[in-house]
Amino acid sequence: MPPVVAYHSIISAYGFWLPNDPRGSWSDFVGSWDLLLAGGKATRIHTDRSVAAAPHDRSARLTVKRHLKAQPVKFTGIQARTIGQGMAGVIVTRQYAVHAYAILPDHVHLVIARHARRIESIISELKFAATRQLYAEGLHPFQDWDGRRRISAWAVGSWNVFLGIDDISHAVRYVENNPIKQGLPRQWWSFVTPIS
Repeated sequence: MPPVVAYHSIISAYGFWLPNDPRGSWSDFVGSWDLLLAGGKATRIHTDRSVAAAPHDRSARLTVKRHLKAQPVKFTGIQARTIGQGMAGVIVTRQYAVHAYAILPDHVHLVIARHARRIESIISELKFAATRQLYAEGLHPFQDWDGRRRISAWAVGSWNVFLGIDDISHAVRYVENNPIKQGLPRQWWSFVTPIS
């Protein structure tokens, strides 16, 4: 097996991909009783390939989403810019090598070089920085949430694909083209560094 030199990470917004999604998920459990009753147990799969295009009952998936505590997060353009600014501070300060980055309305893609820190710790740090920036600018999707517990704009964890040297250029192209496939403009971020 080739050595891991980078990661393609996907950071999901709240409500983007549920643990009991009929296409499958990377979750082991459903943490919400309401979601469990509405959609059943976690649909754990063991693949590093996307199952987004897998055939499924779309109406059943959307029905389960109605049982979330709040509406699924859809970031606006201004919120996306704010998330990028928050994450940029960490990326630059920590000198993480990010080779591709794109924020979509309900998730973030990045290709990031392997680092001494674990990818899970890096992603947690990036989410925290983005959340802090959203609150500081009064743009957090749940800024005015009146529930007992504050809801995160992010899903728990992230999806991280380990990349060998031969995989990076494909992952970079995928991330760069992802906004275009969704009818959004190509994104340019100052902290993105080309593959050397």
